[in-house]
Amino acid sequence: VAPEASMAKPLLKIQRYFRRKPVRFFSLILLYLTAGSLVFLHAGFVGDNGPGARGGRDSLIASEMGSWASSDTRGLGLMSRVFKEKRRSGRRFGPPWMKKTRQEAKYIGCYIDDTQKRALRGVSFFDYKKMTVFRCQDNCAERGYMYAGLEFGAECYCGHKIQAPNVSESECNMECKGEKSNVCGGPNRLSIYRLELSQESARRYGSAIFKGCFHRPDNVTLALPFSAVIQNMSVDKCVDMCTEREKSLAVLAGDRCYCGFPTPLFSLHELEDEGMCLNRCQAEEFESCGNDKYFVVYQTQVQDNRCMDRHFLPTRAKQLVALASFPGAGNTWARHLIELATGFYTGSYYFDGSLYNKGFKGERDHWRSGRTICIKTHESGRKEIEAFDSSILMIRNPYKALMAEFNRKYGGHIGFASQAHWRGKEWPEFVKNYAPWWASHTLDWLHYGRNVQVVHFEDLKRDLFSKLKGMVEFLGLKVSEDRLLCVEGQKDGNFKRSGLRKLEYDPYTPEMRSNINELIRTVDAALKKRNMSGVPEEYMPR
Repeated sequence: VAPEASMAKPLLKIQRYFRRKPVRFFSLILLYLTAGSLVFLHAGFVGDNGPGARGGRDSLIASEMGSWASSDTRGLGLMSRVFKEKRRSGRRFGPPWMKKTRQEAKYIGCYIDDTQKRALRGVSFFDYKKMTVFRCQDNCAERGYMYAGLEFGAECYCGHKIQAPNVSESECNMECKGEKSNVCGGPNRLSIYRLELSQESARRYGSAIFKGCFHRPDNVTLALPFSAVIQNMSVDKCVDMCTEREKSLAVLAGDRCYCGFPTPLFSLHELEDEGMCLNRCQAEEFESCGNDKYFVVYQTQVQDNRCMDRHFLPTRAKQLVALASFPGAGNTWARHLIELATGFYTGSYYFDGSLYNKGFKGERDHWRSGRTICIKTHESGRKEIEAFDSSILMIRNPYKALMAEFNRKYGGHIGFASQAHWRGKEWPEFVKNYAPWWASHTLDWLHYGRNVQVVHFEDLKRDLFSKLKGMVEFLGLKVSEDRLLCVEGQKDGNFKRSGLRKLEYDPYTPEMRSNINELIRTVDAALKKRNMSGVPEEYMPR
């Protein structure tokens, strides 16, 4: 009994101490939990990278996270899904900044770049705030390119070959906007890296997007000016040849491969039944290579540059045109399409630095400057609406628009709200405040707006060519079909959310749906009253 009594005395003292100092007790608990979390994260990111060890750890983490998520889906369900996606993708654990870029890319040198004739002629993207060498390399590698080049501290260009001479290293002297320790080219100078692609990326280098089966164009030599007969034809061989020649289309016709771009002579708008193209490739048992009359078409990784030039208007616009929408209705996407289709920058009623850094140069202009082709606005007051001479009014299904805006509000332009936000008080409060605004926004523009053209987001997605053509004509510009076809090939831009993180449940309660359905009926009636087509069928309550 004596030893037990002696052990109990210290415990009793500790208990009395924490009764008098409860704050210190909770502080110790918090430190304990923090330490446990750090140990867990360390185990997830650091360790043996061997295939056997990694596979075992993947299974362990997935099973642990799965059991935890079932007991607390609010905080850990999303994390469980992230770990599972990592396991399926075959990539090693660790955040992007822990990857060793030296093993994936080799610095080649400093090269001249000409805005009229690029040294690297694949895809490109800009970030005037957070550009890093790794980010550029990673984006080019993901698209299967052999080279990644950085210019002016913030611009990234990809390509399969370098088409310019190199210069002295001293001419590449600008620090990267996102990491001051590295050089990202200079004015009209590219710091170029050769990407040592992984097996996964190497296979993707010969891959492309399948566009479908199409009838042979009437004047094939004019529509697809470059062609060659390939022995033991395969999809990869044709795609590789057209990629090497910097063409965005690889077209297979038996043993002949054609390369080119979409044009009015070969627009890819009249899709044929795939059965018409059935003709086994000589080198691929399970792939079709088309025939003399029906062509199999793939889109390569080459960027079509016919619609990439953009400028401010040469003379001040006489009228102010609004690009109006409820938040989350696709305004940024529409701006991207309009800029590519017209060659002119769009403006904004606001200033969003992240959009400016992504290449929307009209973002910094005052909305009344007259230098932009149209002006983004989410405003819905009478005074604000009447400030514009005409308007394109974007409308989107409220169920989709509300979720998109909620994701933007809590996750950024291409991010996602967390599970805690969806399941917490934020989502019901958001729907309560924003759903009526979705309807009142449209009603106000229909009532106070002058010369309003309504464009439904869903119609624009379904029939981009004709709907975008109508928008360009509404803006008073001559339509270039070549530019529109170019836009179709790169319609997503930098602000498309990945579809990987869709909610696994319906966030709308029956009460929410009842209220939103009534708002849909109100908007539908208002459109029809003005002799416009009502809302698309998928909006309507069932």
